[in-house]
Formats: sequence, C-alpha cells, structure tokens
Amino acid sequence: MDPFMQAAIDEAKQGFAEGGIPIGSVLMHNGKIIGRGHNRRVQQGSTVLHGEMDALENAGRLPASVYRECVIYTTLSPCSMCTGAILLYGIPKVVIGENQTFTGSEALLTDHGVSLDILQNEQCIELMRVFIEQSPQLWNEDIGE
Repeated sequence: MDPFMQAAIDEAKQGFAEGGIPIGSVLMHNGKIIGRGHNRRVQQGSTVLHGEMDALENAGRLPASVYRECVIYTTLSPCSMCTGAILLYGIPKVVIGENQTFTGSEALLTDHGVSLDILQNEQCIELMRVFIEQSPQLWNEDIGE
C-alpha cells in the first residue's frame, strides 16, 4: 500500500476514534508528508475542518511554488469546498481513496487540469460504510441532506 494513502487512512481512523467523520488527508511534497489531518467538524464544532482543509491548515503557510509541486491524498472524494482549496493553491494531483460513497467535485478538478488517481481502496470504503451505518444523521448533516 502507498504509505501516503496509508497515512491518510490512519488519519481517518483517528477521526473515527474521536467520534468524528472518518475522512483523512495528507499533503505530500517531494516524497515527504508536510501536512496531515482529518475531518474535525464534530470534534472542533467547525464548519470547515474537512480532512483536506485540516491537512492544508496543518501544513502551514507555504509559497505557491510548493503547492504546485504537491500531491494531496484523501480517503474520500473532495467536496466543493476542498476542491476549491486544491484549485486555489494549484495542487496538481489528488489521490482519492474512494468515490463510491460520495463523488465530490471531481469533474471540476479535471476541468482545471488536476490529475486524479481513484483507488477504490477497501479500507476507505469500509470505514465509510461502518460510519454511515452507525451515524446516518451525522453523515447526512455533513453532506447537506
């Protein structure tokens, strides 16, 4: 398994263990993780701390040139907010653990030239299946239904 996707999965598991939504993300630059995070909407009472946003926040302020050389890994297809951040910072590649549970704004990413690698990783799919089974109301709240 790709160690960067495994790190994103580890973040998702941490979020789940904290009572949150099991979506994790890491930002990789030159073969190193420079930011990692997980969805902390529940834990922090946040409107914006999705996994990708948390990873970007934890990476800290970086020059635009660094973002343009990064790959962001996420266990679930990015929503429109996270897609916007990826586009804003010019991140050229997104590795997605799975998009069966939720297909985010993938078309917008590809329309802007972002490369997508969709893995359909069984661990990612199973984490979301268990979470939705246990907390359907929380899932529906998070995706706006």
